[in-house]
Amino acid sequence: MRYPIFTVVLLFLMCSCTNSSKTFLPSEVSMLPKPLKLVVEKQSFVFDKTIDISTGADDQIMAADHLVNLLINTTGYTPELVNNDKASIVFSQVDGLPKEGYQLHIKPKKIIIKASDAGGYFYGVQSLKYLLLQNTIAATEETKWLVPCLSIEDAPRFKWRAYMLDESRYFHGEDFVKLLLDQMALMKMNVFHWHLTDDAGWRIEIKKYPLLTEIGSHRANSEIETWKSGKLSGKSHSGFYTQEQIKEIVAYAADRNITIVPEFEMPGHASAAIAAYTWLGTAGRDIEVPVIFGRHYDNYDITKPEVEQFVKDVLLELFELFPSEVIHIGGDEVGYEVWDNAAHVQKYMKENNIKTSADLQVGFTNKISKFIAENGRRMMGWNEIMGINVHQDFEEKKNDVDAETQLAKNVIVHFWKGNVDLATEAAEKGYGIVNSLHSETYLDYTYESISLEKAYSFDPVPEGLDKRFHKNIYGLGCQMWSEWTPTYQDVAYQTFPRIAAYAEVGWTTIENKDFDTFQAALKKLQYHWDALGINYAKVLDNADN
Repeated sequence: MRYPIFTVVLLFLMCSCTNSSKTFLPSEVSMLPKPLKLVVEKQSFVFDKTIDISTGADDQIMAADHLVNLLINTTGYTPELVNNDKASIVFSQVDGLPKEGYQLHIKPKKIIIKASDAGGYFYGVQSLKYLLLQNTIAATEETKWLVPCLSIEDAPRFKWRAYMLDESRYFHGEDFVKLLLDQMALMKMNVFHWHLTDDAGWRIEIKKYPLLTEIGSHRANSEIETWKSGKLSGKSHSGFYTQEQIKEIVAYAADRNITIVPEFEMPGHASAAIAAYTWLGTAGRDIEVPVIFGRHYDNYDITKPEVEQFVKDVLLELFELFPSEVIHIGGDEVGYEVWDNAAHVQKYMKENNIKTSADLQVGFTNKISKFIAENGRRMMGWNEIMGINVHQDFEEKKNDVDAETQLAKNVIVHFWKGNVDLATEAAEKGYGIVNSLHSETYLDYTYESISLEKAYSFDPVPEGLDKRFHKNIYGLGCQMWSEWTPTYQDVAYQTFPRIAAYAEVGWTTIENKDFDTFQAALKKLQYHWDALGINYAKVLDNADN
C-alpha cells in the first residue's frame, strides 16, 4: 500500500490560483496543537504562481525543502529559491527563541517564519500547512487557496512528545510507519519510540546474529481476541526490517524533526532471541517463538559473559543505525523464577554478593548503561529498571523483593506502572522522567477505559511535584501495544484520534488548553484523515466526548 503525503487534501498552491481575498473570523481559525498565542487579522494571503521562497541559513533547509516539495507535488512547477527579503515567503533567523519554538506572521503580501533552530522552522511550515489544510474544507473555488492573515508565537511545553509503535507482536511495514511519521510531524510530535524486539518477534536485522531474523522474526500462529482466550488465528506471522530499510525510515523521520528511539528489550521479553540462539537463555532449553502473548518463563542469562557480549554487539549495530541520543532497553516485567531456579545463577549471585534477582537485574542494567554512555548515548528503560516491584497484581511477582542496588543516575526512567509517587521520587532524585502512566496513555486500551477527554486531560507532571524538579519531567509518550491489533487498520483505530490529544498535551501549556476548542480543531483535522483513508474512531459523535 502507498499513502499520499498531503496530495489528496492539500491540493492548494495550484497554478490557477485566484487573486480573490477573504476575511476570516477568529472562530474560523484553529490549530492543533493549540499555540501559545494566535492573533487573527482581517485579511488573507493568496497563493499564486509568483510564490518564491527566501532561505539562507543551513538550519532553514529542511523546512524550505518541505515547502518546495509540497509545491512541486501539487502544482507541477518548482518555486524559485532566493536569498532576498522581498520574497513571498521568508525564513528569518531570530536568536533567543526556545528550542523548536517559532513565530509565523502572515500578511496580505508576505509570510515570515522566524525561529532559532531547524525544528522551529519546520514547525512554522507545519502550521502553515495546517492552515491551508483547514481552509480547503469549506472553501469555494474562489477562496480555497487562501490562508488567514495572523500572527503565531509558539513553543512546546515538553521536549519529549512521543508515540510508540509495538511491531514485535505484529509487523506492519515501512509504508504504515511513514504514514504515522507524517501525522506526528503535522501535530508536532518529535519522538517515534519503536518497539522492535520482544517475545513475539524480532523485527530488526542484526548482521552479526542472522538467526535473530531468520528464526526470531517468524512465529507459527498467534493468540487472538484477548488474554488467555484459548483461540489462535491459524496463521503464521513474520516480518522484519533490513538495515537499509531502517536507515531509510530513520532519515525520513529526521527530515520531519522526529527522532526514532529503538527499544531492544532486556533481560526479559527475550523469547524470540532465545528461540534463535538457545545459549542466550537461562533455562538451557530449545524453544520456539511463542504464539501466546504475555510474560514468558525464560530471560537472558545475564551471568554469562557471552550473553553480555551479545547485548553489546547488538547495541553497537543499533548505534550505527539510530543516531538518537537515547536507546531504550525495556527492562519491564522480568520474571525472576528462572533465575531463582537456576543453580549456576544462584552461585554467581552468591560469589558476587548479589542479594536478590532484582539486584541482579539492576546491576546488569547499570553495566549496560555504562556501555551505552561510553558510546556517547544515554539509556532509557521502563520504571522496573529501578528495582522496585510494581507487579503485586502478577501472581509470579507477589513475593519479589525490591533491589538495594541503586540505578545509575544518567538513566531516563520511563514511568508506566505503579504509584505515581514513584515517578515523583525519581524526579526528586534527579532522574529524567518520561511519564507514560498506562491507565492514562496506553492506546491498546479501549475508548471506554481511556476516552478522548481522559487522554486530553493527562498531565505528565505528577501532582504535587515541587517546581524545582519539573525540569526532570521530559514529557510523555503514548503507547500502541499491538497484541490485539493484527492489521494496520486496527492500529489506526486505536491510535486516531487519541494521538491528537496526546500531541496537544505535549505541546500546549495547561493554561492554554481547552477541550472544546481542541474538539473543534480535531473535527477539521479528521477531514484530512478521511482523505488519507485513516481508520480513526468516530468518538466525536459520542455524547460523552
